[in-house]
Amino acid sequence: MNDTQLLRYSRHILLDEMGIEAQERLLASTALIVGAGGLGSPVALYLAAAGIGRIVLADDDVVDMTNLQRQILHRADRIDQPKAESGRRTMLEINPDIEIVALTERLRDAALAEQVAAATVVLDCCDNFATRHAVNKACVAAGVPLVSGAAIRFDGQVSVFNTSDPMSPCYHCLFPDGTDVEEVRCATMGVFAPLTGIVGTMQAAEALKIAGGFGQPMIGKLLLLDALTMAINSISIPRDPGCAVCADRA
Repeated sequence: MNDTQLLRYSRHILLDEMGIEAQERLLASTALIVGAGGLGSPVALYLAAAGIGRIVLADDDVVDMTNLQRQILHRADRIDQPKAESGRRTMLEINPDIEIVALTERLRDAALAEQVAAATVVLDCCDNFATRHAVNKACVAAGVPLVSGAAIRFDGQVSVFNTSDPMSPCYHCLFPDGTDVEEVRCATMGVFAPLTGIVGTMQAAEALKIAGGFGQPMIGKLLLLDALTMAINSISIPRDPGCAVCADRA
């Protein structure tokens, strides 16, 4: 690291659990953020500020007035602009010394597999089950850790899946594709603005631990948050030995 980096990241370097070694690993890592909305906003801001060396931000949507209540990555003068480009602009204002790639598309198939395989860690910040399952499958195939978050109304959840760990479940183990799971969206159900910040910040923390190689990521656990009472519970997630996605992994 150069002198500017040593100064910028000095508060990380002072932590015995991190030090220069962990910060250098962060600078050498790549994070793929799928979704630049309520969850992707705090994730992107904290990963950029913390010094993830390369961040790929993927979102095919544009900034809307209704987003500004919680999507702190964007600004009022960017209405109708692509969220990925808006996010890249804000992130570079915080840390101009890292590489940020804005993808104004919904990643699918080969493009998704390529981006996941190139990542150190993937963060699922999207709002629909189809994308969540596609991202999970790509992460299992590439053996890349996945940090998943969700927030609706006053309820949030965070989990980490890392199928390079033989005991780790995958997202499909928790929410099997094709099961009768009701999909709810902020546009119809609403969402408490700070909840997305809390969940997204937790996702960022887990991703930094994975990329920096310190601490204990919450693999195999599902953290549940009720923002109305600020009650937080954690439950264990068993691996499904018959999972259609991860059962046959090496």
